[in-house]
Amino acid sequence: MASFPPCLPVMMTRPPLATSVGSTNLKRKHGYPSLSPNQFNLSRKHLPDRDYIGFATLPEQVHRKSVKRGFDFTLMVVGDSGLGKSTLINSLFLSDLYQDRKIPNVNERLEKTTSIEKKSMDIEERGVKLRLTVVDTPGFGDGLKCEESWRACCNYIDDQFRQYFTDESGLNRKNIVDNRVHCCLYFIPPYGHGLRQMDFEVLRRLHQKVNIVPVIAKADTLTASEVKKLKEKVLSDIDEHNIQIYQFPECDSDEDEDFKQQDRELKACVPFAVVGSNTVIEVGGCKVRGRQYPWGVVEVENPKHSDFSKLRNMLISTHMQDLKDVTEDVHYENFRAQCISQISRANQERGKLKRDSGPQFEGVITETDRLLLQKDEEIRRMQEMLSQMQQQLKSSGKSNDDIFTSSQENRESIINV
Repeated sequence: MASFPPCLPVMMTRPPLATSVGSTNLKRKHGYPSLSPNQFNLSRKHLPDRDYIGFATLPEQVHRKSVKRGFDFTLMVVGDSGLGKSTLINSLFLSDLYQDRKIPNVNERLEKTTSIEKKSMDIEERGVKLRLTVVDTPGFGDGLKCEESWRACCNYIDDQFRQYFTDESGLNRKNIVDNRVHCCLYFIPPYGHGLRQMDFEVLRRLHQKVNIVPVIAKADTLTASEVKKLKEKVLSDIDEHNIQIYQFPECDSDEDEDFKQQDRELKACVPFAVVGSNTVIEVGGCKVRGRQYPWGVVEVENPKHSDFSKLRNMLISTHMQDLKDVTEDVHYENFRAQCISQISRANQERGKLKRDSGPQFEGVITETDRLLLQKDEEIRRMQEMLSQMQQQLKSSGKSNDDIFTSSQENRESIINV
């Protein structure tokens, strides 16, 4: 396969600023903003002690570009059936993602294995667009063999990494869709005394692939002392079995005290004891989301009743970008390093086999090489056709816009090849 030369960085230097404010031609030539003398002097009043260059607007440029492009976030929920996973997701994002779901009967559950169910929705808030993808695992824990439970989750995460690696290694990398799993909410049943053996097996295989956030489901079935005891037991089991869950980043020293206090409260809540509900109940003249019991009402967003509000703030308001960064910099990089190592090892073994096998096996061994060389030859031929068509367009006297349009169409055809 023909190797492409590495892209060298291009050093771009900005020409010196015009000494005369009224030199409009020089400003237009080098791309400076067209300002009148009064506007230029007015903009310099706030910076009298130094020259104004203009790169302070870079954060605004990045912000506008990011908002225009939109954001992607993929959340996986893993846990036994009946723990309220769907209800919690609907409560977090104020939507109904599972209105068409059919609850299987007992006979179907006996034969059912863990499957992957993906739901996507577009959310817009204050002009910011978010493409949310929720990956559910119906049938998790229903079978006797826990091996089937973790295999479906691991295969899905690896498939998304592999697809992203393939798209990233292709020719056209502008419109890559990021379907990688950025966070995994692992639901722990409120009954029992900590993590089960199945939980250990699943978490041990997932903790190096995805950010795991442990969640104690249906916390309204426990008292405050029982919730505290169960949290301590879960954290003890996690440390004992060397399971790596998502670690909150440390606060910078220049952060305000309110943000530091919020960060300390989030760290103290792990694992989050949550309650989900989509029912609106009137309590004391106010409408709240909660659950009605004979002894009272459990309010979902009341911090004294559950950690639902803290979990929502962590996922959406404060740590969504950090979850994506850890996925990109840690989990995906580990997967990418393994893929590159496997490709390099396979190439070395193929070269060694080619040398040791002799000429009688040359046709079988180099079949892949022939296909790659054939593809390179097609790309080279299309590039030559593109250059010839550009020369013909120039010689025919067409405008620059026509030449640019034709070049774009031919480039797209080359990329498709």
